[in-house]
Amino acid sequence: MVEFTFLALLLMVPLVYFIITVGQIQGGSFAVVGAADQAAKVYVAQPDASTAQAAAEQAAALALADFGHGTEQAQVAISCSPDDCQAPGTAVTTTVSLSIPLPFIPFGDGLRLSATEVEASATQLVGRFR
Repeated sequence: MVEFTFLALLLMVPLVYFIITVGQIQGGSFAVVGAADQAAKVYVAQPDASTAQAAAEQAAALALADFGHGTEQAQVAISCSPDDCQAPGTAVTTTVSLSIPLPFIPFGDGLRLSATEVEASATQLVGRFR
């Protein structure tokens, strides 16, 4: 009985930690896909570039918050082809990357070890008729 309890704890604790870590990585993957998609959709709907940038970042932050991730580990990058992001027919690509921290391992000054970094991109076309 003692050996079983010891071995069960020895094997189950790392297994549970692994499952929690994989779950957080999967949640982060879903979060960046949703954030990139919503940021691209919001960007092409705005009338000017400065408003579009702010709206896209806000949409990405909201999508990340829905999955429990803060904006301090996320980065949003927007690129356009051709360079004029507001011209009709322009392809706007948003890329959101998120650093997923290891669960339950905090360090001083808010630093955390990163399990991995996930990234997703989404592209939307600026409509001809606004």
